[in-house]
Amino acid sequence: MKEGKKFLYILAAFLTCFYLPVENLRFTNAIFEALALVKWYAREHILLCLVPAFFIAGAISVFVSQASVMKYF
Repeated sequence: MKEGKKFLYILAAFLTCFYLPVENLRFTNAIFEALALVKWYAREHILLCLVPAFFIAGAISVFVSQASVMKYF
């Protein structure tokens, strides 16, 4: 039964991809807008939030000893 379930999942994924309306202009624009949103998210969130957070975490790990941190945990 487990192999049958896997086969049905693969078949469902194949049929979903097979019947995608890629020639439809509205669908194509939606895909491009989704990719533009991912690009915006990568720029705004990762560059403005995660990179400074990594630098702050690095500075904390350099200037604060591990023993003092473990004392509070």
